[in-house]
Amino acid sequence: MELKLSIEQEILKRTVSKFAAEQLRPIASEVDEEHQFPYESLETMKKMGLMGLPFDCAIGGSGADYLSFAVVVEELAKECATTASIYATHIVRCCYPIVKYGTDKQKESLLRKLFSGEYLGAFGMTEPNAGTDFKSQLTTATLDGDSWVLNGAKFFVTNAGFADVYIIIAITDKEKLIKGGISAFIVKNTDEGFSIGTSENKIGRCGCPTAEIVLQNCRIPKNRLLGNLGDGANIAKDIAEFGRIAVAAQAVGIAQKAFDMTVSYMKERKQFGKKISQFQALQFEIAEIITNIEAARLLMYKAAYLKDVGRHYSREASMAKLFGAKTAVSTTNAAVRLHGGYGYMKDYHVERLMRDAKLTEIDEGSLELQKMIISTSVIGK
Repeated sequence: MELKLSIEQEILKRTVSKFAAEQLRPIASEVDEEHQFPYESLETMKKMGLMGLPFDCAIGGSGADYLSFAVVVEELAKECATTASIYATHIVRCCYPIVKYGTDKQKESLLRKLFSGEYLGAFGMTEPNAGTDFKSQLTTATLDGDSWVLNGAKFFVTNAGFADVYIIIAITDKEKLIKGGISAFIVKNTDEGFSIGTSENKIGRCGCPTAEIVLQNCRIPKNRLLGNLGDGANIAKDIAEFGRIAVAAQAVGIAQKAFDMTVSYMKERKQFGKKISQFQALQFEIAEIITNIEAARLLMYKAAYLKDVGRHYSREASMAKLFGAKTAVSTTNAAVRLHGGYGYMKDYHVERLMRDAKLTEIDEGSLELQKMIISTSVIGK
């Protein structure tokens, strides 16, 4: 078993790392503080061929694999979690379901524009009283002649207001719900009845837009149903499983950056006549932190590898998300503490990493949900 990246993956990693250091690092704090959407960074990423990275060249993608995608997300997250979130949402929550479930016509009309970056993608499922609880969904889609008419609202939609294409989960049969009563649809920002509602004021990843989308008699062509009627719950589950790999990659990137900054600081900071990196108690803490980061990275790599070879990876994705999120939060908390008073100041940036890390515990399902998935895979329901 090869516990290392391929030559092509290493080259991609170094290329993206260089881009992130040169273009994302200098603006990351400004993006966060000013809630700025990173237009210029995304333009460069388009030119680098990242916007359709893990998809087949025959449909306009770059022909890489899912592990390569995870590596890219990690490198982006090291310097700017905002950019990593925007990018991961585009790939996982919009491009991927169209690639896997779309008709030939849907793929032909959308994928090349999504993969080139002309279109940005998003996904709407969460509602005020419904996250992974499909039974509480209220958004409906009703067939009216040659059109579907959608009514409802979706909350916490990443890329809302900037995305061109949205995958929307809606009820098509209230009697069946999760057993065939929920479907997925492709909605464009130009569709009649589509609008952007309230934008959220978050504690982290502030340049990554998160807002409500409102569907008020939103009329879309009949052929914008994604997959078969009633496939919505399975499509959403598929997106979430893939998404957990992306969240794990973000967690690892954030944790690694916090660790690197902390080690650098400890080698310079002196107390009681010696560098604080020379205190054995702190050395032991650093040893535990880097061990956790390496373990989190390997869990993430394994989940991505299993997806690439077509094997079942739900448990591994949940493990990667669970351990990665816990590692990111604990590592950034330690980074702030080990920086002392400086860690509490925005000039040192570790406080931003701490705020960015928190979302990894929430995104694509709570830690409790991941534990349920993992335990069920072991002992059954």
